Amino acid sequence: MKTAEKLAGMGAIPTSEGVAFRVWAPNAQAVRVTGIFCDWNQEGPSLEAEENGYWYAFVPKASVGDEYKFLIQSPQDDWLYRNDPYARQLTNSDGNSIIYDSSRFNWQDDSFELPPWNQCIIYEMHIGTFHVTEEGQPGTFASAIEKLPYLKDLGVNVIELMPTAEFPGDYSWGYNPAYPFAVEEAYGGPNALKELVRAAHEHGIGVILDVVYNHFGPTDIDLWRFDGWSENDGGGIYFYNDNRADTPWGSTRPDYGRAEVRNYLRDNALMWLEDFRMDGLRLDGTMFMRSQDGGYSHVADLDIPEAWDFFRDLNNEISTKYPNKLIIAEDLQDEEALTKPHFEGGAGFGSQWWAGFVHPVRKAIITMDDTNRDMETVANCVNIPTEQAFRRVIYTESHDEVANGKSRVAEEIKPGEADSFYSKKRSTLGAGLVFTAAGIPMMFQGQEFLEDRYFSDTEPLQWVKQDVFTGITQLYRDLITLRLNRFGHSKGLTGSNTQIIHLNNEGKVIAYQRWETGEPGDTVMVVANFSSEHHIGYTIGMPNLGLWKVRFNSDWEGYDRDFTNQNLPSVEGQEGETDGMPCYGLFDLPAYTMLVLSQDS
Repeated sequence: MKTAEKLAGMGAIPTSEGVAFRVWAPNAQAVRVTGIFCDWNQEGPSLEAEENGYWYAFVPKASVGDEYKFLIQSPQDDWLYRNDPYARQLTNSDGNSIIYDSSRFNWQDDSFELPPWNQCIIYEMHIGTFHVTEEGQPGTFASAIEKLPYLKDLGVNVIELMPTAEFPGDYSWGYNPAYPFAVEEAYGGPNALKELVRAAHEHGIGVILDVVYNHFGPTDIDLWRFDGWSENDGGGIYFYNDNRADTPWGSTRPDYGRAEVRNYLRDNALMWLEDFRMDGLRLDGTMFMRSQDGGYSHVADLDIPEAWDFFRDLNNEISTKYPNKLIIAEDLQDEEALTKPHFEGGAGFGSQWWAGFVHPVRKAIITMDDTNRDMETVANCVNIPTEQAFRRVIYTESHDEVANGKSRVAEEIKPGEADSFYSKKRSTLGAGLVFTAAGIPMMFQGQEFLEDRYFSDTEPLQWVKQDVFTGITQLYRDLITLRLNRFGHSKGLTGSNTQIIHLNNEGKVIAYQRWETGEPGDTVMVVANFSSEHHIGYTIGMPNLGLWKVRFNSDWEGYDRDFTNQNLPSVEGQEGETDGMPCYGLFDLPAYTMLVLSQDS
């Protein structure tokens, strides 16, 4: 009988005969559970003490869907009402826990696997603003499903969801999680999130979820002094109770030195991968996990070595059980140790957001005066060592880059005129770099149709712009098609190898080649003009003799009526050493234009 044996697990563990409850409260004198199943009686079922501060009870009358809370007798003899730290569902962040059975969801025949990382195209999405409901209310998981065919047609094969864990209120970026295991009810709750994942998989799209382990809350968190104990006016058992607790978001940094807290975070990560079938995770602000000040001062005394241990243990377990899952660090320090395997002293992440790309590239395309554009910096963004090629996620827009006083790229280029010639040309030049440089490319919602409003959790995307800028959307679609080698003539863009062929800082021209194996037809050549001058007959070294076909021309008038429709079908590779290459070609390079060329195999 289930009632006679203890069940494994934490929180509310439903069975056909009732529900088991387990909670960690090492300083409690006693623990009870109360809820609908006992008419919220304060003398509800008592939990018995287990080892290491855990408490357990089996309640036959409890069932799935019941609301409940724990009652914890603190060291000070107070009885504290606490939501379950492992609650999978809540009425709201200030309400009650709900018993939820994850096994009841029907995944049908879902057997999706994430594409190889060198073939991932990430689209970052905020559920509340991505696509509002028919009634004009904030977006939900269900309303996001309606746009999956659009994303598939665009070529996106991975969506990255900003955090969906239960947060205070109905509006938030999501980086203030109140209950890490529960799914935000305003978005639709846990089953609705699973329906989004299942539907995305049906469309051939993977789902990566942002998770926040660098702090909790700081509001609406019952984790704060959960069992009544704390030191130094700190947060109690889930948090550091000294200066290591301090973060930019409050004194709520989890105590990575406690095994029970590490298990809490580990269980959360595995829940998303297993119960919700997420294809990966992005750990927010890892620099504020491994360092008290985010690593900016480079002071060793501020390091938090326990966080490194957590990274290694978590990534080792995930890579062993689920080698196809992509685990990304948002560290923004370009710390190579994060993506090195543990046996090389690294943390074992699959990839990381690469600040060394986004900031220099944004500066290069936003800078108004061509003479101030530094092409050496652009070259450094592109010229990445082979072993790091897909250990970085590259982008020009993310939720951080287009908020907090920063605008969308097109708006930054010419404020108030995001639809100007310069905005369209240089923002798409940036997109060209994202999709042709080595790395995992990412775009932020609406970037593909020149959304010009900065990101806010209360301002929905202006989908009307997608009807206005259909050509710009087509440009992104064509870049993605090339990036994924769908026509079989751009395989080099999926490769790890990069070489700068030509760099002219005065003329603002750069050319580079990308390749995987170097076999015939494998190499792709990228040429970009970062100036307002139209170069005619411009000489650039080329890897091979013969005809190089222009597969992409960002100046095509089909993308925008302001573009010039230069007819650039091919360039002939001619004999003669140039730029260290055995051949050369003569190029017509319109203003602020990128060309992508390759040879037939």
